[in-house]
Amino acid sequence: MSDTSDSPGGLDPLLAAAEAAMLRSLVDPGHAMHAGRVVLTAARRSRSPEAEAVALRAMALAARELGDLEGAERHLRQAIATAGAPRERVAQARLSLVTVRTERGHPLQALRVAALAWAYLSPLDRAKLDTQRAVALAHLGRLQEAIASCDRALRALVTAPGTVDDRRFLAGGLLNRGLVHSYRGDWDAAMRDLTACLQISQHSGLRHLARLSAANLPFLAVRRGDVAGAFHHYREAEDTLFGYPERLATMRADFAGALLAAHLPGEARAMLNLAVPDLEACGARVALAEARLKLAQVELLTGDPRRARQVAEQASRELSAQDRTSWLPLAREVVLRSRLALEPATPALVADLIACADALEDGSSHLAGAAALRLVAAEAALAVDDHPTASAQLARLTRHADRGERWAPAGTRLTSLASEPQARQLARASQIPAPVRQHALALEAALQEDVPGAFRAVREGLAEVSERVETFDDPSLRAHAARAGERLAAFGLGLAVRDGGPGDVFEWAERWRAVTAPAHACSLIGPERLRDELGSRALVEYAVDGESLLAVLIDGERVLLRWLGNVRAAEEAIVRLRYAIRRRGERRDGEGDLEAAAGEVERLLLRPLAAELGDAPLVVVPVGALHTLPWGVLPCLRGRPVSLAASAASWVRAKAPRDACGDEPPAVVAAAGPALSHAHAEVAHVLACHPGGREVPGRTVAVLEALENADVLHLAAHGVFHARSPLVSGITLEDGPLMAYDLLNVARSPELVVLSACNSGMSRTPVDGAPLGLPGTFLAKGSSCVIAGMVPVQDDAARAVMSTFHELVAAGQPPDAALACAAAKTGVYEFSCFGAGDRPLY
Repeated sequence: MSDTSDSPGGLDPLLAAAEAAMLRSLVDPGHAMHAGRVVLTAARRSRSPEAEAVALRAMALAARELGDLEGAERHLRQAIATAGAPRERVAQARLSLVTVRTERGHPLQALRVAALAWAYLSPLDRAKLDTQRAVALAHLGRLQEAIASCDRALRALVTAPGTVDDRRFLAGGLLNRGLVHSYRGDWDAAMRDLTACLQISQHSGLRHLARLSAANLPFLAVRRGDVAGAFHHYREAEDTLFGYPERLATMRADFAGALLAAHLPGEARAMLNLAVPDLEACGARVALAEARLKLAQVELLTGDPRRARQVAEQASRELSAQDRTSWLPLAREVVLRSRLALEPATPALVADLIACADALEDGSSHLAGAAALRLVAAEAALAVDDHPTASAQLARLTRHADRGERWAPAGTRLTSLASEPQARQLARASQIPAPVRQHALALEAALQEDVPGAFRAVREGLAEVSERVETFDDPSLRAHAARAGERLAAFGLGLAVRDGGPGDVFEWAERWRAVTAPAHACSLIGPERLRDELGSRALVEYAVDGESLLAVLIDGERVLLRWLGNVRAAEEAIVRLRYAIRRRGERRDGEGDLEAAAGEVERLLLRPLAAELGDAPLVVVPVGALHTLPWGVLPCLRGRPVSLAASAASWVRAKAPRDACGDEPPAVVAAAGPALSHAHAEVAHVLACHPGGREVPGRTVAVLEALENADVLHLAAHGVFHARSPLVSGITLEDGPLMAYDLLNVARSPELVVLSACNSGMSRTPVDGAPLGLPGTFLAKGSSCVIAGMVPVQDDAARAVMSTFHELVAAGQPPDAALACAAAKTGVYEFSCFGAGDRPLY
């Protein structure tokens, strides 16, 4: 970093050229590198050590901007070692070296370099040095010291003469303080500082700092709850940082951390897979160690504990080499959780878990993680029959529960009239997440054989989770925010399975689904009310308890609970069935393989219920991978009306009658997408079935406008499903995809939506009750029923089944029965009915 753009008028020409190259390094690093080399050669020839030191520093700053941290450090060390260079120039080179040593993985050494520079710097230069020290302090976990360092620097810089260099450090100090605020969870303060940095940078023409400010907007947008906006900021930052590999990789790694905190591990992995190789290539060891730690956390969350342990151990070695002891408990936590997933609990492992929780608790920014790990330690202690240890750990989580403290996110300020030790204890208690606290209370009650008390603790915890979920409008963020209560809900369901009856299991499965509802929290519904709505139908609601798949059957006569076996077996059978359907569709053969695969899935999911089901029309509430199953292909369901719902309550809601249109026929609208051979012929046949129907252009604006008045919407087009970001899944139209995100702001949705498109019915379910994709979004916006494809389907097959379907709907059949009959007639089972399809349109 530089401090002398305001040099006196009699400046040596070589020194002036070196200063100009240094300022140019942050605007055009390639040009600055070339200019620095020219000046360096001339300075050595002319024996001008001051110009030589400044030129080397200019080259170092340019190398850093270009992602060459090793080259940046080499040039700075040469500047420091330049014989005859003034002490202030050497100190300025050390000032720049502070940042580079930090980024290369040596923040403690960076602070020692800063100490060497301090004595020879002017007061203003010391303020600039403080902005760099703050980064090293933050990476060492000394966040309060980092804030104080930035505050001290900014007080001096805000009254500085106002040279470009002064403004650069002022903006940089705001940027660094904003990042430290974000580490502490103070998102509003972080956004204020980054916004101020962006304004100063843009006004002063400091494009590199503007880029860095913009690069942090995706991170902050996620932490503030705006996932859609975060990806918008990310795309802009990606374009802005192109050509700056180290900056781009760091931005991606930071963004991944925010996605991970928002329970989006799949999206986080995509970012880290891009970031880690570039950080390795650039030698950005501080950011690399942090990225590895995040990757280890992702591997654990996505079900690969062996890989998680390997990556966490590597991250731990790197963090230890960088003297970043405050980060080591985080890596240790991943290692211990991975061990617990790979091997049985032992007393030694329990002791290690408790020690790690204690270490996390020592750092004020990790209190929530410490509480969650302490709960894991208590459960592990129970697994080895060490009840005293379990009780002691649970007591540390529940000791203040009777005071009624609420969960406050990190960074929240607490005021209290209590003594200082009491205030610290209450502050720590406030950082215990509500699901963790209530889970601990439920475990304590269960250990005392107080089952009603355990149920009460779980109910209260889920109610707090629901309050937090309700603050988000974005369905994806709602679903992922609800994951904080997933283990608590599983504990409640387990209590119901072991200590209740079928009705209790149904209640707890529905209670969790009500919390996670993607866009509308449905009130709970009991078996009696459900029976009235079902009529002659039967409902099967699936749930998972540990590794076991369960089913609750409700019809007009009974409520039954059945254990169906291992959930993994069902998931694997569904994968084989989907593959068999696709292979038959591609080659129009393989019927034998399809029948065998369909029979196996039926055996696992429905045969234990066959006697009670009979041939009644069916409502199915799937769980997990069961959302990807084309249910109509199962032999016992062919020709039978089947509706799929996110929960029993959401199915009842979808059945609610909409505003009547008198005796007028439904308003039918259809559109055809591009590159589909039979799309226009299919649309023509659909409209011929419905007098008064009209075609609209296959463009997003026209289709969105049609939603305002249509009762039936039919789209014949290609479909695309994105498993990692299901709300960007869509239907391909002439001007691009109609995405689920596009539907979030529409005022209404047609009663019946037909998506004649491959994979358009696919959903991702981060948690039970929250299937994210096109069907769930249409239903959340008010549709009663959605017909959509579950696997790739041939154009002619889609046209055949859709033509028959609309003929039957126009003849007075309800959509679910029409689809079942059309599939049986054509042999095309790739489509499913979502919502409540039991009401005729005519």
